[in-house]
Amino acid sequence: MGINNLYSKRKKLAERGNQPEVYQYTNLPLDFRRQVIHIWLSAIGPYCPKQTINYEPLVNCLWGKIHNSLARELGLFNLGTTSENFFEQCMSFLLNENTPIEHLLDLIELTFRYINEYIPKLLQYPEYSNELKGLQTPDDAINELNHRFREYEIGYQYNNGEIIRVDSSFIHAEVVVPALSLLSSQNFKGAEQEFRSAHQHYRKKEYKDAILDAQNAFESTMKTICNECKWSYTKGTASELIKVVFENELVPQYLQSHLSSLRSVLEAGVPTVRNKTSGHGQGKEPTTVPEYLAAYVLHLTASNIVFLVEAYKAKQGNLA
Repeated sequence: MGINNLYSKRKKLAERGNQPEVYQYTNLPLDFRRQVIHIWLSAIGPYCPKQTINYEPLVNCLWGKIHNSLARELGLFNLGTTSENFFEQCMSFLLNENTPIEHLLDLIELTFRYINEYIPKLLQYPEYSNELKGLQTPDDAINELNHRFREYEIGYQYNNGEIIRVDSSFIHAEVVVPALSLLSSQNFKGAEQEFRSAHQHYRKKEYKDAILDAQNAFESTMKTICNECKWSYTKGTASELIKVVFENELVPQYLQSHLSSLRSVLEAGVPTVRNKTSGHGQGKEPTTVPEYLAAYVLHLTASNIVFLVEAYKAKQGNLA
């Protein structure tokens, strides 16, 4: 369903002028929450009264699965009221001002997983397709959700089954999304899982774990490239892997001379931050990792991954 370019929105953009987007992460405005519910209604459907005593409409079963999955994970019996209408319970939970933002995002993430993954599978069966026909397509629903996040300057986006935190719209679009896209191929599944885990920790403000998983994703990317190219390594540490990919000219020799600082950036970036903050015992005093440092590591990791995988693809293309 299209996004309407209303006068009030154009006026708001005009008033902002050339000021950069400043994302916030602690509040989901009530209007935004209502718009999420509108997407639910068009992409999943509303709760339906039973037509017969022995038949439960499919949409009701979907809302029951969504409600029960989240309630179980959060250690609750009900998300909202004690109503048997699970859609109303999910809606009440989303609109409740006392619901923590992490749990609001959990619910949004879960419902959009059903929209993107579960409902398309059901549409393959003739007995379900009639009940689900006419729904908003998954891609359209996800695009609308991400548009609403941006519209309200909320620093999150839904990507491939998960809500991830966004610090800069440019970095997200030009670095993070390409990194996730490149890692989504079968050979890089381990690195993709670790990189997504890093973003999950970052969203939950678990910055040490975010840095650890970012480092793991960086190393896994290089290990995959080495394994695919049959380049041997022993311990598999970041410094060793970087040495291996450079010695085997993942980056052509003529480019290495122009990029003399690249190896230093790769070696001194993510691995060093990880070792100084998360890689070893913290000693007598707890180590605090600031948010800006975790953000830097995630963005640096994404840039490194894009560089390495694109270089690997280019090398494979030249060998073909």
